[in-house]
Amino acid sequence: MKLRSAALLLLSALSTSLNAAPIDKQDIQFIGPLGQASTIKPNNTAHQQTIIANLLPSLSGAEKTVSMLGVDAKWQPLSQLNALTMGGLQALKMEFSVSRFVQGELVLDGIEKAHIFVNGERHSDKMTSTLNLPTGDHQVIIVAEQVANWKKVSVAFNGKTDHDRLLFTGKSTRALSAKQLFDAPVISAISYSPDAEHYVVTQKHYQPNRGNQALTSTTLYNEDDKVIFTLDGVNAGSLAWRKDGAQLVYSQDGQLKTLDLDNLRSRVIAEDLAGASDFAYFNDTSLIFSWSKSPSADKSLVKHYQGLEDRWSYARTNTQIYLLDIKTGLIQALTEGKQSHTLEDHDAKSNRILTSRTVQDYAAPPHMLTELVELNLTHGSHNVIGQYRTFNEAKYGAQGVYVLAGPDFNNGLGRAVEKDQLSNNYDGQLYWLDSQGANAKALSKQFDPAIGSIDVLSNGDVIAKVKEEDRQPLYLYDLSKDRYTRLSVGLDVVEHFSIADNRRPKLIVAGTQVSAPQQLKQVSISKNHARTVWDSAPLVYANSEIAKLEEFNFTNNQGTEIKGRVYLPHNLDRSKQYPALIYYYGGTSPVSRAFTGRYPFNLWAANGYVVYVLQPTGATGFGQRFSAQHVNAWGEQTADDIIKGTKAFLAEYPFVDKGRLGNLGASYGGFMTMLLTTKTDIFSASISHAGISNITSYWGQGWWGYLYSGEASKNSFPWNNPKLYSQHSPVFHADKVTTPLLLLHGDADVNVPVGESHTMYTALKLLGQDVELIEIKDADHQIFARDRRFQWWDTMLAYFDKHLKDQPQWWQHLYGK
Repeated sequence: MKLRSAALLLLSALSTSLNAAPIDKQDIQFIGPLGQASTIKPNNTAHQQTIIANLLPSLSGAEKTVSMLGVDAKWQPLSQLNALTMGGLQALKMEFSVSRFVQGELVLDGIEKAHIFVNGERHSDKMTSTLNLPTGDHQVIIVAEQVANWKKVSVAFNGKTDHDRLLFTGKSTRALSAKQLFDAPVISAISYSPDAEHYVVTQKHYQPNRGNQALTSTTLYNEDDKVIFTLDGVNAGSLAWRKDGAQLVYSQDGQLKTLDLDNLRSRVIAEDLAGASDFAYFNDTSLIFSWSKSPSADKSLVKHYQGLEDRWSYARTNTQIYLLDIKTGLIQALTEGKQSHTLEDHDAKSNRILTSRTVQDYAAPPHMLTELVELNLTHGSHNVIGQYRTFNEAKYGAQGVYVLAGPDFNNGLGRAVEKDQLSNNYDGQLYWLDSQGANAKALSKQFDPAIGSIDVLSNGDVIAKVKEEDRQPLYLYDLSKDRYTRLSVGLDVVEHFSIADNRRPKLIVAGTQVSAPQQLKQVSISKNHARTVWDSAPLVYANSEIAKLEEFNFTNNQGTEIKGRVYLPHNLDRSKQYPALIYYYGGTSPVSRAFTGRYPFNLWAANGYVVYVLQPTGATGFGQRFSAQHVNAWGEQTADDIIKGTKAFLAEYPFVDKGRLGNLGASYGGFMTMLLTTKTDIFSASISHAGISNITSYWGQGWWGYLYSGEASKNSFPWNNPKLYSQHSPVFHADKVTTPLLLLHGDADVNVPVGESHTMYTALKLLGQDVELIEIKDADHQIFARDRRFQWWDTMLAYFDKHLKDQPQWWQHLYGK
């Protein structure tokens, strides 16, 4: 017994020493003293937390020398430190990598009072701290208040298991991180003055100490990119310019103000305009705007629905159009009635405005009818130009009206598909109407990109933002030549743009490239040339490891080329085998080439996954014949494309392990994930976010389910096509599922109700299948809040690490064993 006990003690000691890993002092950077020498420690003041936290931005940067309160301090390896003691604050910094999710204890010795920060966030004030680190590069900063003898200071990491190790590589680059992608400064709105002499930019970013609250700033620049004014609490997208560019109007702190650009003086012109929006100069002396009135809170015991639209929380809000005299503040109503009016455009020269209003009419898909109405303000008369089943927006121009709508607009005027094929009206098309609506012309029938929005230049030409395959560029439609020309803005995805049109037309544009973060550019339309004004790459992504991208296309069973792209992990070794993630949407839109977004492909690649994104049949941006295949299909052709594309991808990329494939999608893509689990076993793990399991319940319960189904299930209903609604619904085939499935859903989702995931979860639980259900609290269809976004991203990667890397520790840390 004594020998056995001794052996056990020896094994225990060996195990402990094996896990304990003293960190080499050469790998620990030291700096100090920070500021003037002082015997008063932050811990002895009433402001300890703030004093310490404010040091982080300076200490976490790459600078080798930091100057504080006139004292220069230089980072140096702790091993080279000669002084035993010194006054003031000192700091240690460690930068390291982990190749998988790592857990363990960080142990400090020889420091009497320390503050530990991990990746820029306060972590602990204790001498022993638990670290839970996902794959990637990390930084630990330790601010010390008091040290008796620096020669006796040591730092160790005790990993939970043998594989929990920190790698001190000393590399000069850093893996892309979730916080970089979400917290980085981005331009959220822009506005160009008509004379191109000024522009306004709204920028936002996040900081760990501010939680979910974005920090925003709105700045007015001159044409030399110099700051001349700040507009606190104002969004650049909501302000308006006078035609000469010498004055703008904006809403701030409940007041409507003008700002004169010649002297930068502001003046309040109106107050108490709650519910007012979309201000624009009607002419030099008056503003036109929309004003909404919401009904009083309903305290009754029941709600009597007045139509399908009444499921929308805003359905009973009434919006009308008004004019405001800038000098006197007089406000005059231009529209009235129970029907809300949307301001489409205005023309002060002819004293007319263009509005639209929705008529409740469910007779035919897409189950809503829009009236386009012109009001003559001189005569106080109005004219209904037409009633349309498919309508997006309208603008004055070219001695008539430009309309953006689907191919079926005006009795199918824009259709470019076969007679026996149903059009997809999410495929935006451009039209021209005369002022009476009697004559109409299709302007984009043979133009494959789907047009998303338009702006009309003073000469009648059109700037169109489009979806072109997986890109979102700008095109100029030249009216005289009836020709579309792509504008060279140097961006894959245009996110925001604004036009200056007093002289030669210019644009200011914000957007990203597939492998480069956001930039702001000025574009000369006549020269078709862009100049970069601002670039976030050197600010946030300097020395970041960004995935290499390759284009990968294949031909589907119908002979159609299906486009795709592949993200490769940094420093990929083609002699090894890698897990892969396959992402798709499958609905009416292609998956954008944006640098980041809700689904961060570059981040997944940074975590060691090869990522294949494909654009299956039915998406807009590839021409009407391609998008029309979405109608009445509900995944039939799309599933075949994804399966065949995955097999073609495996053949092209032999370093991808075919036994470690994950697939995921959201919304319609979540539906596709569920459907694929009933059709194939080529995937090792699947994730469905906000997916549809039962087409019938989504059609009847989702806020916009019946509208979307008006295209996706055009002319098909549960009573005349029950096969479509049942046999294409994944839950009706739940007994065929063998792939582990994670269902993610916001518990406040009004687009695809959370019951869609509950239905599939119930079925698979009763069938004894491997299924998980995670609800994101207080989240709608998209996950916007910072804390929920990080939890959501972590959940997806942890699930795939568990199933595709045989690394369940991250998942267990988040959700238990």
